[in-house]
Amino acid sequence: MKEENGKLTLSYGAFSRFTVWVDKKKMFVDSESGKGAGDEVILDTNKRYRVFLEEATGYTAKERLAKAKKQVQGA
Repeated sequence: MKEENGKLTLSYGAFSRFTVWVDKKKMFVDSESGKGAGDEVILDTNKRYRVFLEEATGYTAKERLAKAKKQVQGA
């Protein structure tokens, strides 16, 4: 893991690059998938990513989707 300018970057599983940061009380994630990851690695990475998002935000996937839709409608 590497920290630079308030952004944490790492590689894990199917992610060749995974960067996360917080700006003005909003969490941002930028990722790049590696090529050649097997199905089991991809499924495990996706599961861990969903768990990370829920623990980091306190919202389930359904709640995050509803918030995203509301934000788009308000824009």
